[in-house]
Amino acid sequence: MANALGLEMKPVSEDDPAEVERVKNWINTEEYKEKNFARQALVINPAHACQPLGAELAAHGFEGSLPFVHGSQGCASYYRSTLNRHFREPAPAVSDSMTEDGAVFGGQANLHEGLENAYTIYKPKMMPIFTSCMPEIIGDDLTAFIKNAKNKGVIPADFPTPYANTPSFNGSHIHGYDAMLLSILQTLTEGKQVEGRCTGKLNLIAGFDANTGNYREYKRILEAFGIPYTFLADISETFDSPLDGHYKIYPGGTKLDDAADSINGKATLALGSYSTAKTYGWIKEGYSGKHAVMPMPFGVAKTDAFIMKIAELFGKPIPESLKAERGRAVDAITDAHQYMHGKKFALYGDPDYLLGYVSFLLEMGAIPYHILCSKGTKKLEKEIQALLDASLDGKGCTIYMNKDLWHLRSLVVTDPVDGIIGDTHGKFAARDAGIPLFRFGFPNFDRVNLHRYPLIGYSGAINMLTAICNKFLDIKDETCEERFFEMMR
Repeated sequence: MANALGLEMKPVSEDDPAEVERVKNWINTEEYKEKNFARQALVINPAHACQPLGAELAAHGFEGSLPFVHGSQGCASYYRSTLNRHFREPAPAVSDSMTEDGAVFGGQANLHEGLENAYTIYKPKMMPIFTSCMPEIIGDDLTAFIKNAKNKGVIPADFPTPYANTPSFNGSHIHGYDAMLLSILQTLTEGKQVEGRCTGKLNLIAGFDANTGNYREYKRILEAFGIPYTFLADISETFDSPLDGHYKIYPGGTKLDDAADSINGKATLALGSYSTAKTYGWIKEGYSGKHAVMPMPFGVAKTDAFIMKIAELFGKPIPESLKAERGRAVDAITDAHQYMHGKKFALYGDPDYLLGYVSFLLEMGAIPYHILCSKGTKKLEKEIQALLDASLDGKGCTIYMNKDLWHLRSLVVTDPVDGIIGDTHGKFAARDAGIPLFRFGFPNFDRVNLHRYPLIGYSGAINMLTAICNKFLDIKDETCEERFFEMMR
């Protein structure tokens, strides 16, 4: 055995090739699957990230906002690198770099020094602060720490520093997103509500969605209606800004004044009830105007519901251009549904995305056979089951709450499907099972530009349909006998 330099290396342990082959085959059996699903104290390759990562995405969605991690530098590097690799764009954020001293004496000194340096050097308009594991475990009091920082003049007293407790050992990235967005809106809107004032705008909240194409699609739909809007936590430019030779540390984001005035909006629509639960609950109690929460508009039926809700909230007719788009989506489905009809899929991901995947597949006559969520609830399970029960193609499908991607591997090798829908982390299970992975969701590291293709709306339905059907046609061309290698498919 040699290393990269050609030098001989002695293995730490010798493995019997026959034993390796035996185990390799055994983990594909029903016997192993039973043992795999019996484990309780170990998680292998979970299909979720931690709370602070979601908090950072929310923080990036506002003008001049510099996310600030109260915790260790290594944790901050993980959040930043995950966003970097998914978007292939910078994710500027800072950390107060807590070490062993902070773990013993608390992190106030680190926080104050970090706030002072970041404010002086990077000149942000806002610094949303969120925590990693270390300060959560030792019980750092962010309320007191930030108040002390302003009293001492470390940062100006009126400088916005919304903060959220986001322990990595609890919840997932969608809960961190929700907590940070709530804190930002509470901070910016404090004292801004004006009796009798109405901005005439729709406040739109997309939830945890790392697809910049989706944000642009939402805007395009609202502009077709001619409805003024404030997109709360808008990352479309933050992580998809033009390359013009000039680096901008804070590209895009919702303007702070617009976010502050959102409390006086005409209506607020939150999409993705699982990643906006706390934020929407607070908005419903404190914001002016009408309020609604609904699923992300995946597929035709859910897009129909979204568009009709906008028309209802603003009393506007549905634009002819959107009716034409719907017709094109239905035509595309009619042309291509036979390539998906009856195909079985394994799905995993965030709750709001899973509901969209299931709805879309059932519309196509496909079968969402294995449905897995690594941070799921009974409520989510009931919602998915209701979708399955409403369709003939939902019979025989199974939902797996709080399972990981090693469980998924056991499922797809013992009870095969035709494809997997999820993020990059599922590529190992897909390879072992010899089936394609359709990379929707977050994060996607190993393909380019996927976050620029909308998945929501009628255009998103066509994009998902096209990606899936053409991959199946590629496989048919690559694997068929010569006599079946046809021009027409």
